Amino acid sequence: MTDQSPQPGEQSLPAGSSACESCPVHHKANLLKLGVDMQDWDYVVGLAGNPNVGKSTVFNALTGLKQHTGNWPGKTVTRAEGGFKYGDGRYKLVDLPGTYSLLATSLDEEIARDFILFGQPDVTVVVVDATLLERNLNLVLQVLEITDRVVVCLNLMDEAKRDGIVVDDRRLARDLGVPVVPTVARRHEGLDQLLQAISEIASGETKTRPHRIQNHPPQLKNAISTIVEQIEAIYPNLPNARWVALRLLDGDESIADSLRKGELGDLARGTEDETNRDLDLELEVV
Repeated sequence: MTDQSPQPGEQSLPAGSSACESCPVHHKANLLKLGVDMQDWDYVVGLAGNPNVGKSTVFNALTGLKQHTGNWPGKTVTRAEGGFKYGDGRYKLVDLPGTYSLLATSLDEEIARDFILFGQPDVTVVVVDATLLERNLNLVLQVLEITDRVVVCLNLMDEAKRDGIVVDDRRLARDLGVPVVPTVARRHEGLDQLLQAISEIASGETKTRPHRIQNHPPQLKNAISTIVEQIEAIYPNLPNARWVALRLLDGDESIADSLRKGELGDLARGTEDETNRDLDLELEVV
């Protein structure tokens, strides 16, 4: 029996927590727009990572033959999705394009970002190369700015050991505030622990406290605060207004368009007239 006690970066929910804590958080309507049908599935898991970190190996190991491929709607980029069962849960696993960031400077980055932002997967697994952590953690930190439902898959641990690299996964979990699971996916090592971590995040059994960058200059902090207030006035239930504000400040036109067109209303689960109306929103930063 695997130890069920909280790991670094995790916190068990208190006994008697509301049953809704175990409800899926994904946005079915937005997932359907993205070409992902959740009929017959309980949870959706996004699989993200830099190119060449073994992400496809993790995907194949978890889904086996229960997978198929197609294109993202309106895109020429291939999407692979599959499924697995763990405990009483049925999980759909979506393999996102390999990217180095979520800044939407390429089609692959835009697809990965939109899936995490608008689809609100129940868990996002970020696969990283244990031998190239400094480069790979850039994507992890960007994902953590969008969602706190993250598991880091610390893959290629055998190569790290061969190169004399020692990674303290428990310390890394404490620093990131999310579960970190060491794996050697091609040998199926650590995958049981990875499945358990996915299940515990998806079901609400554990919660995370993700690291987010806070040491912004005062002028930037004021700008973020001003924009967040304006966004939350329109979409009070938006779970990641701070990230949206940061992207607007960075000049992300696709996020600005989504805000103007009311697409973020879908994310916030607003009323039908709120989500379908066009918004003529002008954000002014002092």
